[in-house]
Amino acid sequence: MEKVVLIDGHSILHRAFYGVPDLTNGEGLHTNAVYGFLNILFKILEEEQPDYLAVAFDVHAPTFRHEKYAAYKGTRKPMPEELREQVPVMKEVLHAMQIATVEKAGLEADDILGTLAKRAEADGKEITLVSGDRDLLQIATDKILVRLPKTSKGQTVIENYHTPEVIGAFGVTPSQIIDLKGLMGDSSDNIPGVPGIGPKTAAKILAEFGTVENAIAHVDEVTPPKAQNNLREFADQALLSKDLATIKTDCDLAQTWDDLKVRDFYNQESYDCFTHLGFQSFLKRFDGRMGSDDAAEETFRSIVSAEEADAWFTSLFLKRPARLGLSLLADREQLCALSLCRGEETVCLPVQGGITASYLAEQIGGLLASGLLIACMDVKKLLWHIEASEKDPLYDCGIADYLVHPLRGSYRAEEVAADYGLTQPSREQLLGKSSDRDAWEKSPEEAARFLCYEASTAFRLVPALSEKLESLGMTDLFRDIEMPLVHVLYGMEAAGIRCDREALRRYGERLNGRILQLEQEIYDLAGETFNINSPKQLGVILFEKLLLPFGKKTKTGYSTSADVLEKLKCEHPIVEKVLDYRQYTKLKSTYADGLAAFIDPRDERIHGSFHQTITATGRLSSTDPNLQNIPVRVQLGREIRKVFVPADGCVFVDADYSQIELRILAAMSGDPALIDAYHQDQDIHRITASKVFHVPFDEVTPEMRSNAKAVNFGIVYGISSFGLGNNLSISRKEAEEYIQSYFATYPGVKRFLDGLVAQGKEQGYVTSLYHRIRPIPELSSANFMQRQFGERVAMNSPIQGTAADIMKIAMIRVARRLREEKLSSRLLLQIHDELLIEAKAEEKEQVADILREEMMSAAHLAVPLEVSVKEGSDWYEAK
Repeated sequence: MEKVVLIDGHSILHRAFYGVPDLTNGEGLHTNAVYGFLNILFKILEEEQPDYLAVAFDVHAPTFRHEKYAAYKGTRKPMPEELREQVPVMKEVLHAMQIATVEKAGLEADDILGTLAKRAEADGKEITLVSGDRDLLQIATDKILVRLPKTSKGQTVIENYHTPEVIGAFGVTPSQIIDLKGLMGDSSDNIPGVPGIGPKTAAKILAEFGTVENAIAHVDEVTPPKAQNNLREFADQALLSKDLATIKTDCDLAQTWDDLKVRDFYNQESYDCFTHLGFQSFLKRFDGRMGSDDAAEETFRSIVSAEEADAWFTSLFLKRPARLGLSLLADREQLCALSLCRGEETVCLPVQGGITASYLAEQIGGLLASGLLIACMDVKKLLWHIEASEKDPLYDCGIADYLVHPLRGSYRAEEVAADYGLTQPSREQLLGKSSDRDAWEKSPEEAARFLCYEASTAFRLVPALSEKLESLGMTDLFRDIEMPLVHVLYGMEAAGIRCDREALRRYGERLNGRILQLEQEIYDLAGETFNINSPKQLGVILFEKLLLPFGKKTKTGYSTSADVLEKLKCEHPIVEKVLDYRQYTKLKSTYADGLAAFIDPRDERIHGSFHQTITATGRLSSTDPNLQNIPVRVQLGREIRKVFVPADGCVFVDADYSQIELRILAAMSGDPALIDAYHQDQDIHRITASKVFHVPFDEVTPEMRSNAKAVNFGIVYGISSFGLGNNLSISRKEAEEYIQSYFATYPGVKRFLDGLVAQGKEQGYVTSLYHRIRPIPELSSANFMQRQFGERVAMNSPIQGTAADIMKIAMIRVARRLREEKLSSRLLLQIHDELLIEAKAEEKEQVADILREEMMSAAHLAVPLEVSVKEGSDWYEAK
């Protein structure tokens, strides 16, 4: 028997929206409802294996029910904007999957589904209806199965209803569902029903009389008396309610069964849709069939002899292509293979025989020297295997797309390609999760295929990415800042930083001693021993035994997050001890124990990784290890820097921008009073305190200065009165007065910040001084808290982004000066607003001068950039 599956589009999309956490793709488009819908769809398809499939949608227009009863569905809240924007996307995905969608003005999806279901039943087909709405239960029969997905314990489960299951669950037959609603009404659809008649009374009446009409005809026999009186008074309303609840099953629909026939879901168009939306987990369903343009693959070939390689490279110099796309399989130590695309042909060159890594490096270097543009997804990875300077024509497609889509988070070739109408198989499809070296050893053929695809993609992406960067005004940012910085970061990674193993061991012992001491102090204050690392046990101690406030109990126990503990610091000394304990245990595991694993035994240096495409604001991040987040709350945390030492004959020279974000705020806002405050070359926080609290500069107290400092830095981050009040342990009203007084003192700042929020709402993004964009999808959210967060992002991102851009410019300029003046000193680290250089002892004064000059002149703002420079025999001393 042929099977038909019919799906209630809006209902399932709505359920998915509230059942799946918020997701966005690289463009900031919300995708959680679409993702959840597809998960349910795939589950249904696997279980049902239908021959015919359709998804019905409501049309945003009045229906025949509104004509009968104007208040129909009048109490429903508007659809959240984050869900509304996903409806057309969902339809696009379904069309790409060749799944029929049906909608008609004047009808609801239920009417379409009911009509198709009854038509199918009459044609002898087996039918499954999928909806989150119990209204469709009236359609259930022995041949029509109604399936209602619901979320239980984080999993999607589906309730199944034929006629017996409806009777068992509701005490009425499917056809009596409409009579049930006629009597009791339906608040979700604003169907009035009969006042005073609820589900139990309605079921009892129908068990005796069968229908609303029969109950009205025998109203004198209805019990209890109250229900009898109400049914008599509201008989017309009961009949209207039944009519409103009745699904129309004889609609005039043009669709034929051939229109609804199941076709190939997994085609090139749907592959492109999933890739564009960031649904990587769904791509495995294509079983490697997509992203593989056979015509393109015919141009992929491997070159395995030195003679053939020589001939191919010679042809490049004779017949110069517009550019080359390049991809490589390699780690920092070993190059396995390299692929090059010149447009009409893509080749893979494995490192074997006469084709050595040095041979390939020499050829690529020669091509760059000749001025031929080479594009790849990750230029820094290439720099580990070739010699190139920032003047060489290299093009990083990953970084280019990061500037366009800074929220994407991942910039693999297949993800970037999808945004520009290009496709290629994902790395997981061809190589699984293997490392580059393992992938080459396991399957050279598949690895070569992947390389050729990636090189071809890089070749084809350049025009589209360049056009997009130009349209957004970010060509200079890409060319003059981000691309030169790649070379600087490679130099920092290659140089590494020396770590004293013995000092690290001693540091670990000190931490361990302090941890044991804190444990005992916490036990003494608690009056018993317990597992401090267990939030559940800690919560019992704090909120049940010690009776501290702010205890919020959940299913798993009390929250003991850092935010909660910070609020409790003044309530009991145990809280401060617990916070310190957490800091020290993190220091022990992450740094004292963790750093040793990263020390290269060949040079006793840590060669970490610096990333340009992680943060949405443009700030750099570091991994293996992460040196950006060294805890500085406690003195012993800051002392981890003592284990980092310069090479023999060298010292560390450390330079730090002073209040760079506040200075940028002054410059970008153009506020005369704030700009003048910086030109006075006095303590900015004391000046602000003097103005905000209306006291002479010399009479500002330490507390006033501290509060003004909190306001100064809080304003940069769009802090609320609630947040400032928490930070200063003052009332929200008092904090609001501080903020208002600040804005009265610096009105230009208020206008500037309000303008940024307005810009974000109008354009969907804000920009730094260097035109770096930061999309803010939260500003269009229907959720108030999300919008508030979006406003804070709008206020801070241009400032933080500009600070990041200035720091990058400074890094580039400092590295150039060191190179131009032929110094042996090396830039090692960038941590937030700080640069660390390992300087030869005899070069330290020259290095200090370079740092001051280049960092202070990295940008010319309305206020001066100030730089503090220190030196030391370890990083702690230099800092």
